[in-house]
Amino acid sequence: MALEWVVLGYVAGAEAIMLLLLTLPGLDGLRKGLVAVTRNALKPLLSVVPFCLFLLMDIYWKYETRPSCEEQSCTPTEYLRHQKSIMKSQRNALLIAAALVFYWLLYSVTHLVVRLDQLNQRIEKLKNQE
Repeated sequence: MALEWVVLGYVAGAEAIMLLLLTLPGLDGLRKGLVAVTRNALKPLLSVVPFCLFLLMDIYWKYETRPSCEEQSCTPTEYLRHQKSIMKSQRNALLIAAALVFYWLLYSVTHLVVRLDQLNQRIEKLKNQE
């Protein structure tokens, strides 16, 4: 089950890097290429949404079927394992949220950059007509 979390971590990292490169000032020469790469990557990256939903259901199922461990009813080792399991679930939920937010931001920023480029081209075209 750890492979899914590694893949999701890499996807979230790739989304964050693409988002950073799109929003960094001073990369105007590379921006067209970055936008083209990002627009081509957005459709395959959309598969992260159902993947995150699947992993979220996995977290929920593990939470519901986890044996409860009160301080008096279990050994210190069992209590530590229980707390560790809770921490891992919280970390994985944060990873899911980060991947989804990064995808949404990447989509929005890419759309805005493309729209800004189109508007700049229209302005240049109108200036040339005068």
